Parts: sequence; structure tokens; C-alpha cells
Amino acid sequence: MTPADLSRTVLHAVRRAVAENALHALVPARVRVERTRPGGSGDYACAVALQLAGDAGLPALEVARILRERVAAEPGIGRVEITGPGFLSFTLDAPGDSDRAVLDAVRERGSAYGHGDALREEVLRFHHAREVRAAVTGDAVRRLVLSQGARVRISCDEAGQAGEAEWGLLGVTVDAYGTPPVTSPADPSAPLIPVRPVPAGATARELLERLGPDATRWGLLR
Repeated sequence: MTPADLSRTVLHAVRRAVAENALHALVPARVRVERTRPGGSGDYACAVALQLAGDAGLPALEVARILRERVAAEPGIGRVEITGPGFLSFTLDAPGDSDRAVLDAVRERGSAYGHGDALREEVLRFHHAREVRAAVTGDAVRRLVLSQGARVRISCDEAGQAGEAEWGLLGVTVDAYGTPPVTSPADPSAPLIPVRPVPAGATARELLERLGPDATRWGLLR
């Protein structure tokens, strides 16, 4: 569990307490958690009970108890303690055996982790419009199916239009331009699969100038 996960977990507990009428207070927009200071208890600490006490009309210790009941059983939480005037101190669960097995597999296989041969006998053909989100989506699909052993061919509408030169900066590769037949004469079992995401509303050049390649690709694939 990351600090962001823990923050969301505590915020969810606050919402539950308010919905169940255990607390009468405004739900904060966010809950801040931070590493426990030297000499403190647990892995992380949170002062949300002190923050809510005045609005709820309850002592901070009582607010902390209400929230502890709703957080303690959440996955990833090992122990919740109340310290000082009403701080919540969290000890996170150690990774379980299954988590360790996944981590060990990732370390062992490195960049090959997740690759397989489930599509080894498949020939897949994808076609997309001359538009940056379609191109990036098609490339992402290509990478996924290649990782599972398939042979892939990506085609795009006619070339020669502005903006395609920047696709290379986004990692996009197009095998052919123009609309191919719906079925391949060489392999009738490989139908043409259209890739049709919602258009980005901007060109690759505009997005790259504004965001850079990594953020552009991430945003287009959301």
C-alpha cells in the first residue's frame, strides 16, 4: 500500500462514518498521511481526527476511535493505533507470499515479464485513421499482442499529410498506408480490425510542443 492508497483508504473511512451518521462533519477534499517521526509508532501517521473534531463536536480521541473501526480491517492495513491527542498511526501489512512470488518473477524475468505465446499462431491486422490518438492506440495494441507471440501488421489511411513525422517521437510505427482489403489474400483467416478511439482534437506536433513525448503518449492512452 502506497501513501496515496492509505490516504484514499482513510478518506473512504471518513465518508463511511459520515454516511452512517457516526460523524457529523464536512468530508475533507483529501487526507494527508506522512511517515511516522522518530520515536513514533507504526509506518505512517495521520491527524485527520484532530482536523474533524471541532466540526463533529466530539473529542479528537472519539473521532479517532470511530475512524479506526472503519480502517483497521481494510486490505493492506496491519494495525491502527491511536496516539497522543488523537493521531492515527498505521502499521502496514508485510507483502504476502503471493505478492513476493510476483516480485520475484519480475526480478527474474526483467523486461520479459508478462510475455507469453498465447497468440503464437495468430496473424493480426489492424487499421487506423490518420490521427494521433488512433496511431498511438494502434501502436499500444501492436505491442500487447506482440508480447503474446502474435504476428502483427498495422496500416493507416493514406500518407502524405502533416503531423505524421512526429508520430515517430511517440514510438509509433506504421507498416503500410492506404486501406487494405478486409481479408488478406495471403491469409483469409486474418480479418482487418479497425482501431477507432475518440480523436484527440489536436495534432501530434501541438501535443508534443505542449507536453513532450511521454506525457503525450500517456494522455492519449488514458
